[in-house]
Amino acid sequence: MDILRLSAEQTAQKVRDGSLRAIDVTEAYLERIGLTEPRINAYLNIMSDTARAQARGVDAKVKSGTPLGRLAGVPFAIKDNILIEDHLATCGSNILKNYRAPYSASAVQRLIDEDAIILGKTNMDEFAMGSSTERSAFKVTSNPWDISRVPGGSSGGSAAAIAASSALLALGSDTGGSIRQPAAFCGVTGLKPTYGSVSRYGLVAFASSLDQIGPLGRDSADVRLAFDVLSSHDPKDATSIPAALTRDKRFSRKTIGLPKEYFDAPGLDIPTRSALQEAIRVYQRCGWKIKDVSLPNTKYALCAYYVIAPSEASANLARFDGIRYGRRAEGNFDLAALYRSNRTQGFGEEVQRRIIIGTFALSHGYYDAYY
Repeated sequence: MDILRLSAEQTAQKVRDGSLRAIDVTEAYLERIGLTEPRINAYLNIMSDTARAQARGVDAKVKSGTPLGRLAGVPFAIKDNILIEDHLATCGSNILKNYRAPYSASAVQRLIDEDAIILGKTNMDEFAMGSSTERSAFKVTSNPWDISRVPGGSSGGSAAAIAASSALLALGSDTGGSIRQPAAFCGVTGLKPTYGSVSRYGLVAFASSLDQIGPLGRDSADVRLAFDVLSSHDPKDATSIPAALTRDKRFSRKTIGLPKEYFDAPGLDIPTRSALQEAIRVYQRCGWKIKDVSLPNTKYALCAYYVIAPSEASANLARFDGIRYGRRAEGNFDLAALYRSNRTQGFGEEVQRRIIIGTFALSHGYYDAYY
């Protein structure tokens, strides 16, 4: 049996029925990580001991006859801005180089509660600000299909891990395309869920109005399995959708709207248009109704993003000062100079740029004009 070829559902089923041990699944993926990492650099922190301990716990449940969760023995990679208790959470930044999370994100805890195995934390653009995973403070991740190319970003480490078969499923975060774009670059499936359907508790904030945790996998079936586990109300997250609205409902009317503004876009090239049209034909054969719609405010979306995202980043990242936690600059400084040195040395250029843009948009005389 080639363990690496099994789907998430197949893996979980075989672990549940005892025909495959979780520890064997874990060892197969850890071995794969050892083979691929020197070329791919998808991971920042490989949690080998934790993964093996979780796998032995799952196998003990099988032996004792204890019911297992939907993700029994399924190996996950977690983007490094999503907290796992007692493990490093650097967000790809020097300012959090040695920071260990005091608690686990709700999304991670849901995976653990369903008997998933956590393999490690994946590389990312610093504080999720980037689209190539070249903005990490620690390493550059390569695209597994061609290591001279980027995997996209900011969840490039998670997407690369799936494409390299060094994880079966992964979590990323998406603020302005940071799951969807690297999934496309790496030829895997990524989902940015509806805002509020997956808890953001334990996700280090970039832009709180836009951030969303979502799954990446080899195909839509694996991603749906992960999403079904992740999607539920969380009282720890004020933006979480109430439980009554998260229940799976049958579609009474199967209709897909195609915004004409997307198809009229000058940047839509011929191969992409052809792929979209083929997907539309598949949905039609499956009984879905296709309807042309209009989203006339689409033209303002990018402008709005570049006000909202940096402004919220400026506010959210103010807490990283090297005083309460994070990297502290060496030397004797007065308080203002210490703050300045900590943040100058701790943040990379891209993060500094976005903080400055956001601070400008929020400043007196510009707040009303822009934000």
